[in-house]
Order: sequence, then structure tokens, then C-alpha cells
Amino acid sequence: LGQSLQKQIGQTGIPVYNVANACATGATALRTTIMAVKAGEADYGLAVGVEKLAGAGLLAGGSRKDDGSTWTASGRYGAVAAVDGRIGTEIMPGVFAQVGMEYLSAHPYSGNDFELFARISEKNHAHSTLNPLAAYTKRMTLEEIMNDVMIAYPNTRPMCSANCDGAAAAVVVSGSVLKTLSQEQQRRAVKVSASVLTTDPWEEACQILPDVNTLTRNAARQAYEAAGVGPADLDLVELHDCFATAELVHYDNLMLCEPGGAVDFFESGATWRDGSTPVNVSGGLQSKGHPIAATGIANVWEVCHQLRGEAGDRQIEGAKVGLAHVIGLGSACGVHILEKAA
Repeated sequence: LGQSLQKQIGQTGIPVYNVANACATGATALRTTIMAVKAGEADYGLAVGVEKLAGAGLLAGGSRKDDGSTWTASGRYGAVAAVDGRIGTEIMPGVFAQVGMEYLSAHPYSGNDFELFARISEKNHAHSTLNPLAAYTKRMTLEEIMNDVMIAYPNTRPMCSANCDGAAAAVVVSGSVLKTLSQEQQRRAVKVSASVLTTDPWEEACQILPDVNTLTRNAARQAYEAAGVGPADLDLVELHDCFATAELVHYDNLMLCEPGGAVDFFESGATWRDGSTPVNVSGGLQSKGHPIAATGIANVWEVCHQLRGEAGDRQIEGAKVGLAHVIGLGSACGVHILEKAA
């Protein structure tokens, strides 16, 4: 793909890296470009994420039943496997459903867990109505979300990411090169204060259920240290809400709340566009869409758009610092912290 793109934009003869890293592909491509510029190997770099999913899907490991509504497992990735008494799965809806329910088990919630996760999805669908580039711009009621098709409890269809076609790109230059550009280009520039990529450490549980928590916590910790900012300094967050359950646990993993306090954080209203820490103002993966390889750059674009004051009706006034997070099963996690440069 990289070589084909080079020819189309007339930039042949220069290095190109074709990157594949699950849902973290875009973030990995961006980090690779940043490292090349920082190393002095390039003055300008272009990171591109692109995905073509229309008419296809991500469930090649399953086969559709005659009634067209249910999937059965086949191949090496069975729907459910049990190892040493622990039940787990490598099918994404199952992984993140279990992750969310495990979080509520560890941090008991007295309310209706199904409704809690549905309200997270309700927020994201509401945010998407202000984003003309979102795959879906329809606001959904709580009842519509909860009464839709169940995919993997507690996530119904609207609570799952919308796999779609998409592309995003980012141009990266060094600080010295930026000074040679026009005043308008300098005004719109956004500083990459941190670019971190992690993988999950070894745990016995990883044999059967991917650990999507530890690598995100590690990435967030490293990113805050590199950028010299903390969670309280963030004006917005675009996190990897591949499922409503994922968004909840990543509030905690990204240290946006006190340990174990993700539910209280959400119920405080902090994550809405007019809250103290707006999360997924773009509509998130559930509504903006999840073009797999493009997502890790698309969420960076959203943060940049906000820092430039160009987000229109969804603009967060005075936004100066933002965080973009993405995770790909396997696992890989990318975190970028971006700051307004001028």
C-alpha cells in the first residue's frame, strides 16, 4: 500500500514502511514517523492509516447460522475456551464484555450494570451528532440502545464499534523545520509532547484472555512522564471505545479518575463535551466509526482539530492539551499527548 500511495502523490524514491499492528496500526505508523524525524533521518514525514471494510467484516473465525443472527465458533479461535478453571476468549466482543464485567466485579456497583454501559454509548452517539465526519450522526435514546441486538453481554450492537471504510494522515516535521514554514502553518502546528507504544507484559491469564489494562496503564504513565503533564491537565481525551465496556475501564487505565473510580467519574458527567474531562467528543469508535488501521491517526486528528480551534459545534473552548489512545489485541497500545504549539 505504501508504495502505491507514493506513486499517487508523486513522492517516489524515498523510504516507506508498511505497518500492521492490529487496531494500533495507525498509532504505530505515526510513532514510526515521529522517530524518523527525531533521529534526523527525515525533515518531513507522512503517516497514513487506511482501511477498506465495507462489505467485509472481522469475524472470519465464525460461520453464520441459517437464521442469519448468530455466530458459531470454528477454527483455532473458538468462541470460548477454558484453561485451569479460567474462562476466556480471543473474540473481541467477548474479550471486552468480560473486561467490563470483571471491572465491576472488582469495584462493586450497586446500580444496573447493563444500563451503566448503555449510558456510555448514549453519550458517544450524542457527541457524534456534532461531527459531520462521523459514520453515524444519529442520536440514540437509552431505550433504543438497550433494546437493540445483544452482541456480547452487556454490549448491544450500538455499544460496539462501527467498522467502516476510512483514512487519516498526519504530517510530521521537526521544530527547526517548522520555523521555516509560513506563519499560518506555524500557528496551526501541534506539538507531539509524548508518543508511546507498549505491549502487554507476561501474565498467566494472558494465555486465555488478553490483558488490555496493564499495557494501557504503562503507556499512560510513560506518556505523562514524557510530556510533563498529568491527567488533570488534559482538556480532552479520545480513547479506544471499541465497546462501551472498554471506555469505562480505560477511564481508570488512563488515570482520569482515582483507582477503582471509573463509575463515579462517568456518573459525575465529567466525560461529556461540557464536562471537566471530555471523552470521545468525536463520537468515538461506536459512532464516529472504527476504520481499523486509520483509527490511531484519526483520533490524533480529532485532538489536533480541537487544539487548533477548528472543531465547529463540538469545539471545546480553550483546549490546549489532549490525549489520544488506541489499543490493538495482541496486544499493542499507543498513547499520544498533543499540545497547542502557538
